[in-house]
Amino acid sequence: MQAVPWSKVPEDRLIEGIKRRIVTGERVMLGRIFFPKGSKVPAHTHESEQITNVISGALLFVIDGQEVIVRSGETLTIPSNVEHSAEALEETDEIDTFQPHSHGLAGRLRRLPARGFTLQVI
Repeated sequence: MQAVPWSKVPEDRLIEGIKRRIVTGERVMLGRIFFPKGSKVPAHTHESEQITNVISGALLFVIDGQEVIVRSGETLTIPSNVEHSAEALEETDEIDTFQPHSHGLAGRLRRLPARGFTLQVI
């Protein structure tokens, strides 16, 4: 067991300039995500409950049709299997926690030519 700085965790580059670093345990997954202003995560669902903590910036979530803005220092819980999307209102640095951990949830965002952005679960 050892402490690892975020800078040593491999970084994934996703859609619209979004960058992500993921650390997984046996039953939980922690992700640190950076969003450029205006970037968007399309609507999706997953089995895992999600807790989002915004370190800096602001995200606009649409959760089951309801808009919620989460700003620096604020935390949001998204229940399991509830549709949600996010848009960066500002350049944003945040941490997401997912439980139960799902290897598929660490899938990549990819662009589908005719349909826009979608979440690909591997």
